[in-house]
Amino acid sequence: MAPALTAVRGRLVWFRDDPFLTDRASAFVHEEDGLLLCENGVIVAAGGYAALRDRLPEGTAPVHYPDHVITAGFVDTHTHYVQTAIVAAFGSQLIDWLNHHTYVEEQRFSDAEYARRTASVFCDELLRNGTTTALTFCAVYPQSVDALFEETSRRNMRMAAGKVLMDRNAPDLLLDTARTGYDDSRDLLERWHGKGRNLYAITPRFAPTSTPEQLEAAAALWHEFPGALMHTHVSENAGEISWVRSLFPERQGYLDVYDHYGLLGPRAVLAHGVHLTRIERDRCAEAGAAVAHCPTSNLFLGSGLFRIDDAKDPRRPLRVGLGTDIGAGTTFSLLATMNEAYKVAKLAGYPLDSVKAFYLATLGGAQAMGLDDRIGTLEPGHEADFVVLDPKATPLLAQRAARVADIEELLFVLAVLGDDRAVRATYVAGELAHDRDTAPTGS
Repeated sequence: MAPALTAVRGRLVWFRDDPFLTDRASAFVHEEDGLLLCENGVIVAAGGYAALRDRLPEGTAPVHYPDHVITAGFVDTHTHYVQTAIVAAFGSQLIDWLNHHTYVEEQRFSDAEYARRTASVFCDELLRNGTTTALTFCAVYPQSVDALFEETSRRNMRMAAGKVLMDRNAPDLLLDTARTGYDDSRDLLERWHGKGRNLYAITPRFAPTSTPEQLEAAAALWHEFPGALMHTHVSENAGEISWVRSLFPERQGYLDVYDHYGLLGPRAVLAHGVHLTRIERDRCAEAGAAVAHCPTSNLFLGSGLFRIDDAKDPRRPLRVGLGTDIGAGTTFSLLATMNEAYKVAKLAGYPLDSVKAFYLATLGGAQAMGLDDRIGTLEPGHEADFVVLDPKATPLLAQRAARVADIEELLFVLAVLGDDRAVRATYVAGELAHDRDTAPTGS
């Protein structure tokens, strides 16, 4: 049987390296008239149309997106699918918001049918916004994990998720124990990790809701399944940090709790990290752990301003991706998230340009999750997840895009003015998974 071929033509942009740490010419690739060739869900060639068109089988016309931008699918490094229904719930501070909204909603996921419906909506929203991979919290109930992975398997999406571990400081109906949390997570790991494009993430919610025994159990599980991810929160809110200090007085700080219990290392993704100290950032970098920068959530809850310039200091750079943090985050769109990341950086006196912003949303997110060998770029050999962006999606975008001087300015306009309307199409494993208008035809 002949391999399944996908051929797409348009303006291509992608990353080969980190533009925070290397020169732009080495990190960033732009083909004004490019051709992307994919076979059986994998990219086999990406480059100029003139150079690659002879590789098209006779009679095959690429799907042509003139005047569009084609880039790797967006990677959301921190979100909560089980909070989809509480986006825009009024919040004061983090802990109040958790108690009044989050914990109430997550109890609904004891109902497997509710979980399945929400998983479908969540995946629809991801694809409508150009996000092809996410790292997401589920609820404490194993059926909430099953529901999500069943849905992502049906769609052939690259997804990482895990059951929340909480054995204290939460409503009784949301608590597990160190033993049951370990057992349930192990069962889910064996059922889903590495099956299709699914990946499991060991998921203690945050230090205050896990006893030392549960953190030890989570670390033991990670040791047993070193290919899994570890996903939690750290240093999001000043009050939260004080709470951690009171619960773990013997530790040197919030990050040290995770470090002490063996929960730092490659494939550990720590959400927020707003108030990490320099010493803590150094330790994250040394351990190979990553931070998910969640600007819309940090602003919505008033948690603080994450310093991307400190995080990407070339003397001790952290792996950093962008996270929407649905539902304290206010949008599924990583374009809109780039917009807020730019503003947060600007307040700190750091100009976050479009190349760095798009890197954070693509290859940077893949590196944060330890998946840069598989996703986050259009380099041959990577999985064929990509998004087609329309610079004329709205009248304002069209007017502004008509005046750009170069590709970097065009990307900046998309980041500042773009949202789900700018996502013309989303491809997953080389197949069209979302089309804003009607299915494109070869031209």
